[in-house]
Amino acid sequence: MASDEDFLAAAEKDLMRGIDTSVPHSARIWNYWLGGKDNFAVDQQAGDDYARLFPGIFDLAQTERAFLGRAIRYLVGEAGVRQFLDVGTGLPTEDNTHQVAQTLARECRVVYVDNDPLVLAHAHALLVGTPEGSTDYIDADMRHPDRILEQASRLLDFDEPIGLLFMGVLGHITDHGEARTIVSQLLDPLPSGSFLALNDGTDTNEEFNRAQQGYDETGAVPYRLRSPEQIARFFEGLQLVEPGVAPVPLWRPELGHPNAPRAMDVVGGVGRKI
Repeated sequence: MASDEDFLAAAEKDLMRGIDTSVPHSARIWNYWLGGKDNFAVDQQAGDDYARLFPGIFDLAQTERAFLGRAIRYLVGEAGVRQFLDVGTGLPTEDNTHQVAQTLARECRVVYVDNDPLVLAHAHALLVGTPEGSTDYIDADMRHPDRILEQASRLLDFDEPIGLLFMGVLGHITDHGEARTIVSQLLDPLPSGSFLALNDGTDTNEEFNRAQQGYDETGAVPYRLRSPEQIARFFEGLQLVEPGVAPVPLWRPELGHPNAPRAMDVVGGVGRKI
């Protein structure tokens, strides 16, 4: 029987025809910043160029990942959520959404959404849940919420609370009004008691802004850094979990955690739908 590694190698070989390795890609660059191996030379170069202008990017990437884990632990352990819709999941690394959630409650169900062919190959091989729970992957762009909701409903029960996640991805929607509409269109059909968990980079650090501008000029898909006030508006109408929308190292920090870098140029929060 073929192993997960054999399946992944075959899937990647099949999909390489559709992947442009001459242009950096955000999912692969984030994988590089997080210490992963699923990236190409062009991504490593772009990641290093970014870091020369904004050395804090490696800490920022780790900070975002740590926030994901804390948010899920809150949602599963304290809020009792057992279903998740993770939009823009990116390449699997460690402590993926289903791993954190199902460690706490093995029956958790997780649907991942992304539209990158390399992510698709890895998702089929690596995003495997517990026998009691389930994981699924939707190949879709977040600009098509109807498609996402239709496919997600095959695994998720829309009569029970769902955790909707946007972790460091909404900057791909450069128009702020459009980004807010996407969040609303995915959140509105979810029942009361559902949650929105979200974080993104801010535009308050000039080094960060210059690094992002340089990245955008490489020909890659541009990314829009937003003000903390703009990020907070994604939570309008929701009941914020303490401490509200905050720099993510300050959002319910875990004292003594060895992987809790102090980067502050990313803010996020968790809000409950009433």
